[in-house]
Amino acid sequence: MTTDEKVQGLRKAMKTAGLDAYIIPSSDPHQSEYVADHWKSRAWISGFTGSAGNVVVTMDHAGLWTDSRYFIQAEDQLKDSNMVLHKLNIPHTPEHVQWICENLAEGSTVGCDARLFSVSQIRRLEKRLGAKGLKLKTGVDLIGALWVDRPALPNKPVFEHALQYAGQSRSSKLEMLRSKMRPNAHYLVSTLDDIAWMFNLRGSDVACNPVFYAYAVLGKETAYLFTGPGNIDEELKRLLNTDGIIVKGYDEIPNHLNSISPDESILIDAATTNKQLFDAIPSSSVCEGKNLVIPAKAIKNKTEIAHIRETMKRDAVALLRLYRWLEKEVEKRGVPEAELAERLNDFRAEQDNYIGESFDAIVGFKGNGAIVHYKPEPETCAEITNDGMLLLDSGGQYLDGTTDITRTTVFGSPTTEQKKDFTTVLKGYINLDTAKFPKGTTGVQLDTLARIDLWKAGLNYGHGTGHGVGFFLNVHEGPQGFSPVPNTPRANTALQPGMLTSIEPGLYKEGKYGIRIENLALCKEGPKTDFGEFLELEAVTLFPIELDLVELEMLSENEVNWLNKYHEKVYNEVAPLLTKEEQAWLKHKCRAV
Repeated sequence: MTTDEKVQGLRKAMKTAGLDAYIIPSSDPHQSEYVADHWKSRAWISGFTGSAGNVVVTMDHAGLWTDSRYFIQAEDQLKDSNMVLHKLNIPHTPEHVQWICENLAEGSTVGCDARLFSVSQIRRLEKRLGAKGLKLKTGVDLIGALWVDRPALPNKPVFEHALQYAGQSRSSKLEMLRSKMRPNAHYLVSTLDDIAWMFNLRGSDVACNPVFYAYAVLGKETAYLFTGPGNIDEELKRLLNTDGIIVKGYDEIPNHLNSISPDESILIDAATTNKQLFDAIPSSSVCEGKNLVIPAKAIKNKTEIAHIRETMKRDAVALLRLYRWLEKEVEKRGVPEAELAERLNDFRAEQDNYIGESFDAIVGFKGNGAIVHYKPEPETCAEITNDGMLLLDSGGQYLDGTTDITRTTVFGSPTTEQKKDFTTVLKGYINLDTAKFPKGTTGVQLDTLARIDLWKAGLNYGHGTGHGVGFFLNVHEGPQGFSPVPNTPRANTALQPGMLTSIEPGLYKEGKYGIRIENLALCKEGPKTDFGEFLELEAVTLFPIELDLVELEMLSENEVNWLNKYHEKVYNEVAPLLTKEEQAWLKHKCRAV
């Protein structure tokens, strides 16, 4: 079926259901950022495969709303259909709910699948639609009957994340969570990475994220894990039972919630619990509160931190071998961007404990580097030659850590403009990397440090400066981050020792090149003064920064010292893992300036 045929089929189903508009988000019933193929309804209906966006279909309009990371991709993937691209954050372009309010007549009914929206999202949607005289009907799955060749729900084996890596037993984690629950309470957990963390389990139901589809209910003495019938083998089930964890079927969760005594409360996070599941809980039992797992998961323990440091060394070896290979290849031929991504995965696979990519590698040569979330496809990607700038953003999932690194490199002689732009981004990176700040400082306060030199030059970038990173878990993890957008969890969360966060300022000039420098940084205790306790950041990523793009005259003495000390650390940490030829290459890349 073409996109237009799918939309026509949906309109017939809408008419039967009495709906004037239907909203299709990118999420799954667990509010995941990345979802299994079974839940890619928005991609199926529209043909747009980017990870973020919403589709709205009315009787005379079909539209996709997405942000600037995906404009070029969306325009290409929608060009053969009548679906209209609505560019978010562009003046005079309303987001999808506002558009609905402006374009539907009073008394119209909007439908959506309650499984794909959190309780908080539904409440906001009802409030906004109600203010315009519109009604919301939530329990409507119209995609299921239309998507005849829909992929099945994943049902892949779950495995234990060994204590030698996790550093804390699941029994200890469950007791910690119980200590934060109200008396006579049960705690419902819907988010996949939180469930994986609290039970020290991992899976492969979602590409690049070592998680599995499940729900969990933590009681006063017993915990329940609801997952697919083939996920947990008998030996693992026995181990879980020993720790007071009972395994049940994924679809048994509504009945279990409904069976809990009305005298006992069920703690939920309205921001992550889907509306269908919420409706299965007796209203008298609902107790709303904040997610208890996220803040605990964000603080890496001593064992995790030690593993992260070792994982960064091995990841650096893989990257070094990739860049050495690439430098030789571009002297002979053009290397397709997609081939470079494949080769990087191969080099990482040679390292101990490697499981897979932490996200699809972003490999952008010349103008493609200016597409923030560009994914090269073999049929259409550019070729990397020995004349131009390359942006490579990639990461790996290892049993002992998750990596995420971006480097911008140059082949041939860089222009004055390229060097000036790169050095301005580097100055922003160093500003944030070297910051010392009082305890209680939040991401929105620190974000400005990475942008100030760009702002002085009349430049900026449209994404956040950093996000939390999981430990052999999702590469994007809350609650902390560096963001310019106020009143969001990432912006408002205070950094704490043990948090692992990316620092990734950038600059993008459409059609010319993109620049991004990204390391992962560990938040640590800093100095104590008469003015309080301070924190600082330590870059744990270990790979050289492209010195051929640095304009030394633009750097202060302190910035030059930082660069030399960072490169000295990179060489000292990584060189013991290398051959003599590789050491010589790294020595040159880490030369003092």
